[in-house]
Amino acid sequence: VQLQASGGGLVEPGGSLRLSCEASGSVVSIDTAGWYRRAPGEQRELVAEIISSGLANYVDSVKGRFTIFRDIAKNRVYLQMNSLKPEDTAVYYCKAYIRVVGSGWYYFWGRGTQVTVSS
Repeated sequence: VQLQASGGGLVEPGGSLRLSCEASGSVVSIDTAGWYRRAPGEQRELVAEIISSGLANYVDSVKGRFTIFRDIAKNRVYLQMNSLKPEDTAVYYCKAYIRVVGSGWYYFWGRGTQVTVSS
């Protein structure tokens, strides 16, 4: 099983980006999935999380600007980021709790994708 994150880039303040995280390989289903970020010199923090029921939670700094959602059929989780600010600049990572074919449930991390918000 692999998690592939994509969609990062350079955007001006106030702009938008959509991050995508796709699980591939021997995936039965995804339970909880989340997006984390690590800014330079900072610790990694949980940005948004979505559980199997569809309920989502966000860190206060992104509430009202970011939306996490998923496509169950495609084993994908997205992070729509609007009204981006320079302080959103970070490497973004996805993490998912996945049921693996013929095995059990495991946590997987995707490689990071860089988001830079700058004019």
